[in-house]
Amino acid sequence: MERHLHIVSFNVPLPADYGGVIDVFYRIKALSEAGVKIHLHCFTYGRQKAPELNCYCTEVHYYRRATTILRMVSGRPYIVSSRKNSKLRQRLLQDHYPILLEGLHCCSLLTDDEVCRNRTVMVRAHNVESQYYSQLAAAEHSPLQKLYLNFEAAKIKRFEPLLSRADAVFAISESDKTTLESMGCNNVTLMTGAHPYSKIETKIGRGDYALYHGNLAVAENYRAVEYLVDNIFVDNSIRLVVAGGNPPQWLKNKLTNLANVKLEANPDDTMMRRLISESQVCILVTEQPTGLKLKLLSSLFCGRHCLVNSNMVAGSGLEELCVVADDAETQRKQLAKLMSHDFGEEQILRRNEMLKSFITGNAIKPLLDLI
Repeated sequence: MERHLHIVSFNVPLPADYGGVIDVFYRIKALSEAGVKIHLHCFTYGRQKAPELNCYCTEVHYYRRATTILRMVSGRPYIVSSRKNSKLRQRLLQDHYPILLEGLHCCSLLTDDEVCRNRTVMVRAHNVESQYYSQLAAAEHSPLQKLYLNFEAAKIKRFEPLLSRADAVFAISESDKTTLESMGCNNVTLMTGAHPYSKIETKIGRGDYALYHGNLAVAENYRAVEYLVDNIFVDNSIRLVVAGGNPPQWLKNKLTNLANVKLEANPDDTMMRRLISESQVCILVTEQPTGLKLKLLSSLFCGRHCLVNSNMVAGSGLEELCVVADDAETQRKQLAKLMSHDFGEEQILRRNEMLKSFITGNAIKPLLDLI
């Protein structure tokens, strides 16, 4: 019997070049390989149509995100109201296939009784969005952007209890699962993040630089880079490569003046994999203990040593595979130590054992059980 699934994505999931769309695209790929007929619906927002998606989906539809001032001042969160679309609704009403809503962003459909009637409707919660937006606001430099993010966080917090209307909510980490349940959702299941790695690709031996990688257009990540260069890589003795998409000009200027820091802006997938696999230490810090950081999974599947702070591994169960340090002095000492230690076969075997449940083909089983 054929299995069909509508997936409504907050953005076009190719290129898979930052956390949220990486999670969406590699879940689509794994579901397709499992024989699911995918009917994909994408909102376009700063990204083009992606013909490659037709290789994995029975059909792909694109909808322009409604970025009008009326949607922004709506009582609903802007990330939600701007993705309400009548053409999408009409298409979903043509059958009773189950629906997976990728992110709270797409959850205006949960309030549509006609669309939800006689079918399974599920939500992938990429974060606890009210917390995520509050923390983005705290990290933001611009007063105007900070005001917007705080306003949006308040609206999201009022909207989030509607997740209880879904038949299932898939949390990305144990800590997010606990938080969502505390909001009154009794339908939450853990489904870890999707990613491109089906096995450990870590190289034994030693590299000669440390790496920070992430979407550099996001305040959470460029604040992390600021912290690292101002507090950890201050004496020029260890090289740092910073890799990620769309770094702001002020960050480019800051890094240009540092002799031991190199910026790799907008690397493609091949380049990013090479940077991760050839590094000696992936150093990953964050101020936000929300979600599961897919950059952490990439580092564990492909890189050598991982030096992180507690927030990076919060609720993930992955702290045993990392060196965890929270203050600058300890981070500097641990970094120097790791830079001189080869990564060995025993460490790779340990990762193989502990990361089995994080392989995407295994992670999607709770979703497959409901289709």
